[in-house]
Amino acid sequence: MEQIIGEGTAPGADTAGLIKDSDTAGFVADVIEASRQVPVIVDFWAPWCGPCKQLTPALEKVVKAAGGQVKLVKVNVDENPEISAQLRIQSIPTVFGFKDGQPVDGFMGAVPESQVKAFVERLAGAIGPTPAEEALQQAASLFEAGEISAAAGLYGQVLKQEPGDPVAAAGLARCYLDSNDQERAQQTLEMVAPDQAEHADVASVRAALALAQEAEASGVAGDLGELEARLAANANDHQARYDLALAHLAAGRRQAAVDELMEIVQRDRKWNDEAARQQLLKLFDAFGATDEVTVEGRQRLSSILFS
Repeated sequence: MEQIIGEGTAPGADTAGLIKDSDTAGFVADVIEASRQVPVIVDFWAPWCGPCKQLTPALEKVVKAAGGQVKLVKVNVDENPEISAQLRIQSIPTVFGFKDGQPVDGFMGAVPESQVKAFVERLAGAIGPTPAEEALQQAASLFEAGEISAAAGLYGQVLKQEPGDPVAAAGLARCYLDSNDQERAQQTLEMVAPDQAEHADVASVRAALALAQEAEASGVAGDLGELEARLAANANDHQARYDLALAHLAAGRRQAAVDELMEIVQRDRKWNDEAARQQLLKLFDAFGATDEVTVEGRQRLSSILFS
């Protein structure tokens, strides 16, 4: 597949003076004076600070994506206590935004990348999508269109540029899962950094993988005719209907699986310790909160439960 993500977006690429370290002697020139030309973000950190190690890469990524609209200056508070005292910094990481020689905004603690981007945009204006973000959007569209191989290729390109990216890893894992390669899907999810393990996309694919494994272990995928015959003989054979839902799920028929489970809840919501309702919630987690089947399914479930 053609390379669409430029090498310049790789971690460690030349930042053309956008990111630098500073100290007490250089603070006025690097921050105060420089902020009269372009907003300057100051990241106060220390080598022993765990949250700093999470925040600084996010700051660097967003500043690079801003393409010169803002600069980042990093100050080690252990080596420059005078600056910390002057600005009354009590904990790290602490981030200040300077404009026209004055601090105008700031925050403390490690925050998600989305909040970092919002902070930078308050200082410098809107930031367009990075090449990696554009690739992720294109990959998602390809996946929805059924072009799984092309989507997987794009997700793989993003992971080469940004190893462990949770959106890219989740996307690639879903491609493997769609191809019934559960082992590689699991291996891909393991690439995600521990602090991103609960990312919504990662959690969704992990739930989908667990469901696929459950459906496979149930051994009901090939028993569709038998299960339907059992239900024709007894519409209240809830175990047969539950197994039929798993068979539909194993074959990729998501709506059919939801419909059968919903029918069990409507007929006997308490059956088998509310197994059908519990399974529906797992499906909704796996499909994702914004998925049409999830949105409509949650509405139907609420209507049944509270009727």
